[in-house]
Amino acid sequence: MQNTVGIVSLGCAKNRVDAELMMYKLNEAGFKLVQDAAMADAAIINTCGFIESAKQESIDEILELAQLKKEGKIKAIIVTGCLAERYNSELMKELSEVDAVIGIGKNADIAAVVRKALDGEKVEAFPDKLDLPLDGGRVQSTEPHWAYLKIADGCDNCCTYCAIPLIRGRFRSRKMEDIVAEAERLVRNGVKEINVIAQDTTRYGEDNYGRLMLPELLKKLCRIDGLQWIRILYCYPDRITDELLDVMREEDKIVNYIDLPLQHCNGRILKAMNRRGDKESLTALIRRIREKVPGVVLRTTLITGFPGETDDDFEELSAFVEEMQFRLGCFAYSQEEDTPAALMDDQIDEDIKQHRAEIISEQEAVIMNDWCEKLIGKEIDVLVDGFDRYAECWFGRSVYDAPEVDPCVFFTVSDRKPQAGETVRVKITDHIDCDLTGEML
Repeated sequence: MQNTVGIVSLGCAKNRVDAELMMYKLNEAGFKLVQDAAMADAAIINTCGFIESAKQESIDEILELAQLKKEGKIKAIIVTGCLAERYNSELMKELSEVDAVIGIGKNADIAAVVRKALDGEKVEAFPDKLDLPLDGGRVQSTEPHWAYLKIADGCDNCCTYCAIPLIRGRFRSRKMEDIVAEAERLVRNGVKEINVIAQDTTRYGEDNYGRLMLPELLKKLCRIDGLQWIRILYCYPDRITDELLDVMREEDKIVNYIDLPLQHCNGRILKAMNRRGDKESLTALIRRIREKVPGVVLRTTLITGFPGETDDDFEELSAFVEEMQFRLGCFAYSQEEDTPAALMDDQIDEDIKQHRAEIISEQEAVIMNDWCEKLIGKEIDVLVDGFDRYAECWFGRSVYDAPEVDPCVFFTVSDRKPQAGETVRVKITDHIDCDLTGEML
């Protein structure tokens, strides 16, 4: 009888691509993939270990599946991903119900690991993290018309608050021809939108080619027939070059959207984070981006409560947010072991960190409300994602909206029903919170 396997992938889009590569390996090995890991013989949890809340989510998922195993509904539990890579054998000691814990360098052997686990063998393996597969077949887990395209892994930026270099290793780019070939396969399978990802996409090519090659890669991706939108995520501010901005402006397939994680604007705090710049230099960068790429949407992430952040530092960040009018996500600083920031003096009280994050999030809500109000009465292109049975209308995303993190556009139709993956024209009539609503023309 064919054994079934289900994967729960937590955390970032980069982790999701790792899961898709594993799913392909499992499929090739003869396992039957099921969407719900709770209904599988073997459940794989592809964990996140970035910050405390993500680690807790991973542990909660493991414990939930462990209960199902006790009830006889699951035969084996396999843990991989960043939490497994970070804590190695400690996970097996703490979670006795787990049958296998493997580091990311073992992902290529996931089929053999699952077989051993199903046969009752306990497995622990932590090879070199640089053995993590970056290429290969994928079983796409997103909607058929959009996908992530991971162009590199690891990170050399070494921000003092971040454990990613410890977990994922040094930055390493994929070969350009392999990336383009993968994008072509995705498009042949129906993908209309590609979201380019890495821990730092703007660093792409520096290791393999001796210079920043993201602009060249984007130009090659733009030549793919049938590909409609290309979106660039996770750009490092120091490496936003004029060449990159020129390519964005000149190539119609590249949407005017940049995910630009800034983390803070205060020069002293940024230096303590091992990042460069200050409010003046970042303001100049953002103005240059907006001049070079008119109408660009900038999304960022910010951290409140970093060690030593004073009330004045926070007020400077709040004023910066108000002035720059970003789309953003804001997180309270998480004190992560084995990072330099965890050992710094002047750690901030948890309640203060959270309160400051809430203030920034409230500012963002006002910014997004104003953004939506300005779009009422305008017509925009929407890539259809599907039909919402509860709202009884269709929904999709505009060029302003990255999948899974940004709002949606909900719209009604008067006659013809659109199809998922189709681009339609929608007149915006209102908004509900941050989601736009309208009518398909």
